[in-house]
Amino acid sequence: MRGGLVTVGTVAALLAAMGLTVLGLGAADNAVASFDASSWLWSTTRGELARVNGVTARVDTRMEVPGGRRHQMQVAQTDRLLILRDLKTGQVSSLDLATLQITATTPTAPGLGVSVALHEDAAFVVDAVQGIVRQLDPRALTPVGEPVRYPPGITGGTFDGAGKLWIGVPSEGTVSAVTAAELPETPGDAPPAGLSPKRVETYDVAEPAHELVVSTLDEGVAVLDRTSTSLVTVVGGQTQRAELTMTAPGYLPTRTSGQQVPVTVPGERSVHVVRDSREVKRFTVPGDGVRLSPAVAWAGRFYCADETTGTVYAFDAEGQLVQTVKGAGRPGPVELEVRENHLFINPPDSSTAQVVDDRNQVREVDKYANDVLGGDPPPVAPPPPPPKKPKVSKPGAPKSVTAAAGDASARVSWQAAASNGAEITRYVVEGAGQTRQVGANQRSLEVTGLTNGETYTFSVHAVNAKGEGPARRSNPVVPTAEVPDPPASVTAEARPDGTVRVNWPEADGQGNKIAKYAVTATSAGASAPAGESAKTELVVAAGQLEYGTQYAFTVTAVSEKGAGSKASPVSNTVVPFTVPKAPGELRASTVADQPGTVAVQWSPAVDNGRPVTKYVVEAAGKSVEVTDVRATVGGLGNGQNVTVKVKAVNEAGAGPEASTTARTVAEPRITVTGSSADATSVTVTFTVDAGGGRASCTAATGGKTASGSCSSLRVTGLTPGTAYTVTLTASNAAGKGTASRAQTTDPVYGIATCKNGPDGDQRTYCDKDVPGRNGNEIFEVTRQDNDRQAGWVPDGRRLRTYCKAKGEDVDAWIYNNNKKSTWWIQVEYKGKTYIPWAWLNLEGGDDLDVLPTC
Repeated sequence: MRGGLVTVGTVAALLAAMGLTVLGLGAADNAVASFDASSWLWSTTRGELARVNGVTARVDTRMEVPGGRRHQMQVAQTDRLLILRDLKTGQVSSLDLATLQITATTPTAPGLGVSVALHEDAAFVVDAVQGIVRQLDPRALTPVGEPVRYPPGITGGTFDGAGKLWIGVPSEGTVSAVTAAELPETPGDAPPAGLSPKRVETYDVAEPAHELVVSTLDEGVAVLDRTSTSLVTVVGGQTQRAELTMTAPGYLPTRTSGQQVPVTVPGERSVHVVRDSREVKRFTVPGDGVRLSPAVAWAGRFYCADETTGTVYAFDAEGQLVQTVKGAGRPGPVELEVRENHLFINPPDSSTAQVVDDRNQVREVDKYANDVLGGDPPPVAPPPPPPKKPKVSKPGAPKSVTAAAGDASARVSWQAAASNGAEITRYVVEGAGQTRQVGANQRSLEVTGLTNGETYTFSVHAVNAKGEGPARRSNPVVPTAEVPDPPASVTAEARPDGTVRVNWPEADGQGNKIAKYAVTATSAGASAPAGESAKTELVVAAGQLEYGTQYAFTVTAVSEKGAGSKASPVSNTVVPFTVPKAPGELRASTVADQPGTVAVQWSPAVDNGRPVTKYVVEAAGKSVEVTDVRATVGGLGNGQNVTVKVKAVNEAGAGPEASTTARTVAEPRITVTGSSADATSVTVTFTVDAGGGRASCTAATGGKTASGSCSSLRVTGLTPGTAYTVTLTASNAAGKGTASRAQTTDPVYGIATCKNGPDGDQRTYCDKDVPGRNGNEIFEVTRQDNDRQAGWVPDGRRLRTYCKAKGEDVDAWIYNNNKKSTWWIQVEYKGKTYIPWAWLNLEGGDDLDVLPTC
């Protein structure tokens, strides 16, 4: 079981948002916030985070990320916050390190191209492909203001020590700094109007379309122009350029500490060091191949990892190799990060890491340490520390060397000798003037050709690659013709508890009392004493024989005078067995498209001698039985944290259970982040916590609906100048979540237009209202009815409009560009009245389609 000793509150809080599992042992009051030179390191193989204390070089907390096994993970961290991005799934998650509580999750596009950056309370998601730099509230992962937009294909996206986020724009040949907006007081709230991240500085660093690599500094940025092989630093608003001589592409670390910038050229296996405006040093990295990670400057040295071997090389300021750190000792990626006055060396695929302090002292870290908050829990009764590995030496003496006399023979048997680090190759039995060599798995021997009445003792010693071990002597025996008969038959039975019961009928002692019986177990190519019994039965203890291996037994009767019979006929063959072991690598996850359901998967259990016939999977009182190593359990309720238990069953019964935790899909939750409108549509932006499921989203208002994106929806066909309440609905397998947003559409205005003509009465036609027909007349109805005329407006009067309606055909002739139409527009004039469209030009292009029909 993993996570069994962590407080329920901690587990519930973690599972409530993401399903992270803290593994195992440790007091709940362990300080978890990273205040003491600590860093969270990712382990790809196990899908775990380990918090490494740089001062002690020990792990104090481990945390499993279900579904993260074998996934690449980007880790951005401060003293109080941790943001993860799963490169395989694209999910971004925010964790408060003071409480080990997940505050939010948000999706991004999976794979390379999107990165996260974190500095104090400022968080950004940088979409390098789209050129979008968006600030997020790290507490809720909701957008803060409007994003900063660049041309597509940007690079960089990390903070310098002063809190500026630097972005390289290869298409422009520039680099610019972005500063964060102040966060709202309440997580998830929209910031005050106008508060957004801002691009505050821009510098020309290269010709447009050059290939740029960015590394942030303690204050400022370094930009490598791969195309012109030069390095530009921007510090304090001043730029300096250093020309480099490189025959292959160079690389920079994402962050550089100190005044010297290392440029790593894997194709040359070299590092070029730049300070101010010149290259001050160049040195070669030992080894072969081109898998070098960018060198990192730390404490007066440069550290460069060779991912072909897992080795990290350290060079002093003069470029001399001064230290070699073994690292993972095998191929794979190596992460080098300077943080909290330490350099952390983390091979994600390895169980170990290294910490380098400011005196360049290197210490190894066991990332899988168990005696920590989150470690794998020990058994109920912890075993004593394992003994130190013995020095390889000659074997020890065999144990329990016994002899039983027969008719002109003796049977010698013994228990195994200690191998002392080198496998035993044979045993040597000496006695009665004979020396016999016996195989290491043959621990009994029938010695014949003896003389009845004489006393014999035998010695046995073991031999390994180091030589012969000490001998141990048997009890003395006197061969005699007065030997008992062997038992007539032997029966063996393998029992479900792992024991083997061997029984036989009482032997004929031939006038002597039978004192005991000696039982020998025989398997393929091996024979060894199984035990002795004064009864006609022996129960071989569970585990003494190997489960799943065939065994048969023989029994020798020994009289009170120490005379032994010949071996009995061999018993039937049995295969010892017991219940299976617990399934391994148990994982449980949310089933996104099924309510109240979790998916469970595990590796096959060791069967312990009998095939596993089924697995029993239990969760929250529900149970299913399967023969495969995966199952789904339903009916658990929505948004529930459940403990999942799996046990294997074979002929012996059910074995011990493995357990883990999972969460069923929850109803979606919507957080509205903003809204906007034009005359006939409303757009609402929002985020959706899909509850572990796959959400679909709709927006509805005024009888109109829109569906599609779960981040922004636009409802069209609305009436201008009207207050609407938009209802957002997110649906998944667990149900629906709703939120609403009030927004008023923009009103549409028109300009009453009547321009006097050039001749005669035309020159005053539009000046005033006159009896009969005239321009810009307004009516209560959609026809020119004198009795229903509401009034007249002069040329240029701005009128608010509402809708359009069909009516009498009106021709404005030369007074409004020969505009003619049967459409009338309802306007605000002495209430809601009508003016012919022929006399009213709508603002924004006179598009009649923006108005609904009355």
